[in-house]
Amino acid sequence: MFDYEGEITHKMSSIFRILDPVVSLQEVPGEISLIFQITGCPHRCPGCHSPELWPSNGSRFDLERFTMEIERYRGLFTCVCFFGGEWLPGELLIYLNFARERGLKTCLYSGATEVHSSLYPALNYLKLGPWVEALGGLDKNTTNQVFLDLDKKSNLNYLFQRN
Repeated sequence: MFDYEGEITHKMSSIFRILDPVVSLQEVPGEISLIFQITGCPHRCPGCHSPELWPSNGSRFDLERFTMEIERYRGLFTCVCFFGGEWLPGELLIYLNFARERGLKTCLYSGATEVHSSLYPALNYLKLGPWVEALGGLDKNTTNQVFLDLDKKSNLNYLFQRN
């Protein structure tokens, strides 16, 4: 069980800090994603490929910055993908809803095995599961991680695996 802080609210508290956003073709199958890497990850999975997200560093992230980045890359991406942030679901929900209101798909990459139920309606895609080196990542059929298409209620792990 994961302990979540705060209550769901529509006020922007600007708690998040992020590394510089990037555009990616590989994180969400069939989508070009604008990636927001939220720092301060509490999961700290041994062998994590993104330990730079553990400390709360990077720049302050608020709705103004989010809007600026969406406008900056407008027309170049179809999905907004967050790496982390689920530990503050009320905060993350604001960004997810903001993106969806602008016709964008949404995705969350989490090292948790579950996320707050309030996040599901605001997501199109969800990756769950901590990194376990012995099991591998999404590219291995032995993985404990799962990549879900929440709209189609389907597991998309097979799209990451090469034979």
